[in-house]
Amino acid sequence: MPTAIAVTSADLVLPAMDQHTPTAALLAAPQDQPLDAALADMTVLLEQHGSVIAIYPSTIGLAHERRLHTVRSVLESNRIALLKLDLPPLAIGVLVRQLRQLSICDFGAGIVASAARLLSHYIYAGAQLNSVARLDRVPVSLKSHAKSWVPGSQFGVLANPRPELIRIGTGQLSGPDFATRLVVAKGQLQSEWISETLIPQWRTQSLEENDLPADSPGWWGTGKLIEFAAFLPDISILYQLVSSVRREVCTWCGIDIIGDRCGFCSALLAAAEGQGRDSRVLNHGTVAHRGS
Repeated sequence: MPTAIAVTSADLVLPAMDQHTPTAALLAAPQDQPLDAALADMTVLLEQHGSVIAIYPSTIGLAHERRLHTVRSVLESNRIALLKLDLPPLAIGVLVRQLRQLSICDFGAGIVASAARLLSHYIYAGAQLNSVARLDRVPVSLKSHAKSWVPGSQFGVLANPRPELIRIGTGQLSGPDFATRLVVAKGQLQSEWISETLIPQWRTQSLEENDLPADSPGWWGTGKLIEFAAFLPDISILYQLVSSVRREVCTWCGIDIIGDRCGFCSALLAAAEGQGRDSRVLNHGTVAHRGS
């Protein structure tokens, strides 16, 4: 049975790209669902799927995060993974969809959960903004702050896998060196920069449009934005990438994992060994490079 993927907001569930990718379960906030109902829903998910991987953003409300931990604690279940991600909202939706794709492959729940950390390094997440005056999640120089007050100024910002900021018209954002698909979510900004400039520069193979996640204006500091994320869309490439990583057994809960941290119990492997493996994986992961 496929591992269940769960989210804390419906707009983190992007449309499936094929008929085989399952959807994700919604873990409602405390004000929207009493604890008894949340426990009952999680029990059903565990009975139907065996394990649950819950993905939630670092910007989630404290009460909602506490609810997730309360449900896992009350059920005393080691089959619930809680993965807190510090990524832009659209990028989280992309990663959730990739985990949904992997959930139906022949990977155990521990592999799927620990794959989240690996795959996040291959998501190029950013936005086009009309101002960086309130942007506090990506380093912004005083010079850029000053320029954001100049009428007509717009900025291209990359938040993941490494922070970068340019003033549109004076440079270009560093993009992936492997084949990607780009998802775009438009806020209250009208511009053709992404379609006319970013896509040709990044040599993106395909494009999809999505609704802007509700948390995006708060994350980026403005509602006048266009959010985007470039990612690996092909399930065969995702499968190959995850399969290429050496598997380990979690010393605490005994499940198979990749990387140096278990997604279910958060136990770390030996630090020196884990760091060496992680570095090799991120530098030499098997992806479809341009022209291949």
